[in-house]
Parts: sequence; structure tokens; C-alpha cells
Amino acid sequence: MTIQRASTSAGPWTPRVVVQLAVLAGAALTYVTAEILPVGALSAIAADLDISEAVVGSLLAWYAVVAAVSTVPLVRWTAHWPRRRTLLLALACLAVSQVVSALAPTFAVLVIGRTLCAVTHGLLWAVIAPIATRLVPSTHFGRATTAIYIGSSLGLVMGIPSITWVSLSVGWRPAVALVAAAGIAVLLAARAVLPPMELAADQHAVVGAAARHHRNRRLIIVTALTLVVVIGHFISYTFILAIIREVLGIDVVDRAHAVSWLLVGYGIIGVAAMSAVARPLDRRPAAVATGCMSVLCLAFVVLTALAFTDLPTAVTIPVGITMILLWGATAATVSPMLQSAAMRTAPTDPDGASGLYVAAFQIGIAAGSLSGGVLSSHAGLGVMMATSTGLFVAVLIGIVVARRVFDVSSVVGSY
Repeated sequence: MTIQRASTSAGPWTPRVVVQLAVLAGAALTYVTAEILPVGALSAIAADLDISEAVVGSLLAWYAVVAAVSTVPLVRWTAHWPRRRTLLLALACLAVSQVVSALAPTFAVLVIGRTLCAVTHGLLWAVIAPIATRLVPSTHFGRATTAIYIGSSLGLVMGIPSITWVSLSVGWRPAVALVAAAGIAVLLAARAVLPPMELAADQHAVVGAAARHHRNRRLIIVTALTLVVVIGHFISYTFILAIIREVLGIDVVDRAHAVSWLLVGYGIIGVAAMSAVARPLDRRPAAVATGCMSVLCLAFVVLTALAFTDLPTAVTIPVGITMILLWGATAATVSPMLQSAAMRTAPTDPDGASGLYVAAFQIGIAAGSLSGGVLSSHAGLGVMMATSTGLFVAVLIGIVVARRVFDVSSVVGSY
């Protein structure tokens, strides 16, 4: 299999490769900001369009459903395109969608704008990591993927707080316009610095409709693990403010600034954790996966225990904050860890394998958010968090049992 790769004679981290990865990380940051934008602009959009905040909040679930449904068909449709062209299509749709959203006179038009962005969301995430890995040697697979996800995490740390501040200061439409401008800037930068990345003649025979990913046992296992862990995460993450209020005992209204800093810390420690595991992810991916999931399980066992016990806030606040930060650190490593594993299972078509991973991730977001709402409303936060804990434990067991799925020895050098 012949795939275009960067020359390694001067080492993988040449200035050009660093710039290229930075542009890809910028694309991830912009797309994540656009995806979660209704969270930061919730009240402003509701007031301006004269609708309830619950209706605005439904944009997130709708976005995830559209992305999940459209990812695999779009990945197959564009499978034979040069990879840069596919990325530019996704970024162009992002920019146009934000312009439509910023000018939307009604909620229906806003939904149309959000749908356009959601349609190519999965396509971008299916190709962006494979593009990054084609810029470096296969021995730097995990590090290149992690660089992209650092960009997505910065979207939570920087993008959403910025959108919230702009929305509250001058309105949600200027905030959306800023995202549109960022999308256009990243589009132009990607066009300028990335190579076309056309597929080799022999690669055309095994991608798109010719791919047989449904027969790839290793990929199916990784996809299943992805679905379960994302459902478990979003069951509780969707209601993280309620957990902070009810389990930790922190008043999210009177201590809003403290809660905001906790959420920022959640994101920052996630970025730091991804940076820390980047190199080990290339060398010992199974050990990294096992370790991260073990710590995530520990954090949720403790948080669930706090939910079912009546302890003073002098105990629940410091212990709970520590566990939430551990949650942020380990949850952030899941995406690069599993997407790297998915791409390794299909070295002849990493884009198609990545597409299945992304579809599972988006289905997990929608299913987790909806399940969390049902559990929190009818069973309480304790049961909701216990459900997340059980799903995380199941994933940990799956990783331990299927450790060979994360093995790199069989694929390193096969590119």
C-alpha cells in the first residue's frame, strides 16, 4: 500500500508539519465551538427568537443525530477524493452554516444553518485524524491524532467561554459571525499549507463501496467500545452542573464564578492529560487505554458513592472537585485513544474506519444525553451516575479482554 507521507529525513516534527498540524487543530477547535455554540448562547438565542431555552437546547441533540446519520454515507461518497478536498468541503459547509445561522430571522432558519454544519461534522472528524497521521511516520500515529484532539479540547476551554462572553456582551449573532470568520480563516489556511493527498491507484480499490469494514472484527470491537464509553460519559456530563450542585453541594448560582473555573479546569486538565499520554499512546496503547479507563472508573465510583451518602460539604467539595478533575483528565484521552485504535485496524482505509468511529461517537452523544435526562428525572442523580460507572467498568473489562485490538506491532510499518 502506497500512501503519501511526509519525509522523515529531517525528523517528523519539521516546521511545516507543525504548522500543518496546527491548522488541523484549529479546524477541530472551530468545529467544536460551532457544535456546542448553543450552550454558551442559550439564553441570548431564546430571548432574541422568542422561544424557550429547552427548544434551543434541543439543537444539540438534533445536531448529533444528523451527524451520526450522515457520516458513513458522506465518507463513502468522498472516499476517492484527495483528502484535502474533503477537508475543504467540510470547512466550507461550516463557514456557510455559521453565516446562515448568524443571519437567521427565525428558529427554523437557525435549524437549517445548524443542520448544514452537522451534515459535514462527521465527515470532518472522519478525515482530519487520518490526514494528520499521513503527515508523520506511523511511529508517531498517536501523537499526531492527539494534536488534533488538543485543538478540540481547546474549543471547550477557550471557544465556548469566548462565545458565552460575546453573546452576553453584544449578542449571539456577532458571536456566531466570529465562528464563521474563524471557519473561513481555517479554510484558507488549510488550502494553503496542506498537500492535496491524492490516493494511490491501489488504494482506490479498497476504499468507499469496496471497503469491508463490517468484516473487520478489531474495528467492530473498537466501535462498540466507543459507543458504550461515550454513552456513559454523556449520561452524566450533560448534567455536570446538577452533579456539582447536588452531589458536591456547591451553589451554582451564588458561586457561579467558582463553578465556571471548575469547568475551565476540567478542560485544561484534559488538554494536559492528552499531551502527557501522546508519546505512550504510540508505544503502549493498550496500557494507556487500561490505565485511563481505570482512573475514570475510580473517579465515578467515588462520585457515585458521594451521591448516595450524606456527608458534609467539607468532605464532598474537595473530594468531588478532585474526582471531577480526574474525570476531565481521563475522558479527554478517550477520543485520541480510540480513534487511533480504529485507524490502526484498517491501515488500507483509515478514513473509512474513522468514519465508523465518528458515527458511533455521535450516536453515543445523542443516546447518552437522552438517557441521562430520563435517568436524572425518574431515578435521580445517584442512579444516573451509577449507570455511567457501570458502562465505564464494562468498557474497562472489554479493553482488558481485547488488549490485542490496541496492539501496534502488526500495523507499524505497514503504511
